[in-house]
Amino acid sequence: MKRASLLLLFLVALAGCARPPEVSTADSGTIAGEVGDPRNRARVHTELAALYYERGSMGIALEELRRATTADSSYAPAYNMLGRVYMDLKENRLAEESFQRALALAPKDPDINHSYGWFLCHTDREAESIDYFLQAIRNPLYATPWMSYSAAGVCSLRKDDLKSAEEFFQRALRLNADEPNALLKLAAIRYRQGRMDDARQLVTRYNKQLPPTARSLWLGLRIERRAGQHVAEQSYADQLRRRFPGSPEFAALQRGDYELTDAELRRE
Repeated sequence: MKRASLLLLFLVALAGCARPPEVSTADSGTIAGEVGDPRNRARVHTELAALYYERGSMGIALEELRRATTADSSYAPAYNMLGRVYMDLKENRLAEESFQRALALAPKDPDINHSYGWFLCHTDREAESIDYFLQAIRNPLYATPWMSYSAAGVCSLRKDDLKSAEEFFQRALRLNADEPNALLKLAAIRYRQGRMDDARQLVTRYNKQLPPTARSLWLGLRIERRAGQHVAEQSYADQLRRRFPGSPEFAALQRGDYELTDAELRRE
């Protein structure tokens, strides 16, 4: 968080340097506004928007993106970021338009393809989304292909394609053994398959790299319960009670409802 705050301050300062106060220039009949390379200004404002977006400041993010697209209307990452903001605001028509504009400008950009795939997945077009994740992965310059494999796994689960989901999560973990979503989702699949040792290993890896969540503790508890490891089961129950007493998972524990449902498996 501290690093993000410092980066935000740096980008604000940089944007300020690129945007001096507007003054009238009577000799030329123009208004002197922002100076510098338009593409660089668009990049700076887009990066600022991304930081504000992560903080939940959607209005400021939109204003920064307006400045980005005004500076350079052909800068595809700005429209990608616009799509993400509108998606979070549930403005699906505007999100669709923004992603389509971004793809028209940079059809092979992996980040744009990933973002649009995620949008499709969450607007009941899961089958279409997979093609965009795979397009992202095919780009040899894509820095985080495991994220698209993991997202493809999540979206495969949403359309009840367990076999494809399993394969996508496995591919994600071959590229990044600590990809958290793939670890937890594949653990749930292994639990359903009755492969308790594999499920336990995956949940343990998840809980070692991240603070345990109610979902990871609850899955770990059920794995140990089915494996007959009562001491480990009780340890998970104690942690769930102590850390997440108001969670749906703790309520399920109190009811003795230990089954893993399809809806729970599909949850993100």
